[in-house]
Amino acid sequence: MKLVFATRPSALARWQTAHAISLLKSAHPNLECEEKIITTSGDRIVDRPLPEIGGKGLFTGELEAALLAGDVHVAVHSLKDLPVEDSPGIVTAAIPAREAVFDVLVSNSGALDQLPHAARVGTCSLRRTAQLLARRPDLTILPLRGNVGTRLRKLKDGEYDAIVLAYAGLARLGLDSHIAETFSLETMLPAPGQGALAIQCRADDELTRGLLAPLHDSPTADSVSTERSFLSALGGGCSLPIAAYAEKHEDQIILTGAVISPDGKRSIRLSATGTDPKELGHLLARFVLERGGADILGLEQVAI
Repeated sequence: MKLVFATRPSALARWQTAHAISLLKSAHPNLECEEKIITTSGDRIVDRPLPEIGGKGLFTGELEAALLAGDVHVAVHSLKDLPVEDSPGIVTAAIPAREAVFDVLVSNSGALDQLPHAARVGTCSLRRTAQLLARRPDLTILPLRGNVGTRLRKLKDGEYDAIVLAYAGLARLGLDSHIAETFSLETMLPAPGQGALAIQCRADDELTRGLLAPLHDSPTADSVSTERSFLSALGGGCSLPIAAYAEKHEDQIILTGAVISPDGKRSIRLSATGTDPKELGHLLARFVLERGGADILGLEQVAI
């Protein structure tokens, strides 16, 4: 049998797909796998911030369409790029063990505190922007799009004094030597699902779902499901400055979540513990909203 994997053309997307195939072949040595490269809207439109052009679904829509059409059997994504709800007819069949969740600074001038006054820092993430400004309100935040290689090249060419990226992407591409500072979770809480992969197939494709099952890591899945439940309860999407990180210890999940004003001047950051990912995410979201998060997010009422 042969499985066809949809992948975006970037080096990181290709690495992620190759990693999933490697895990799958370890479980099924005789399985044949093939990649099919699909360019998404998010790959083509690189001169505008994601919230302006449709958000996270721009990186996944074309791959999901190929799944539903039967052109491919499997699609591999960065989990944080997926909308919080599965598309009709598609299921996340496996979430492998995640990479480290940290955000990192890549710069020409050392760590964040060493950057010059009003330094130009590149990121299109409102979450990263808010947390950067909380620590350095003098920074000039500039939009940054493109794949990892493109972003590093723009930094080298002097368009920015520093850029912020996910540790996972640099580590997977063997580029972690570029890191000037790895932000602690206290300084910069990650995006829900950061560092994790999502492996999708059609919901009615029982054979493929069965083949992918050994790749699933339950502690990772429970942790990221909790984070995404928190995000969903707050209106979920990349257009809001929302951060979350969960860890599972035996049967307990510890979730820390935050909402931050875009200028970094106000934030509500709380933690809670529970056993059910969906319930815990919603519970912490309600706590955050009740303690001022609703005002920061511009919500008129708490309805969770």
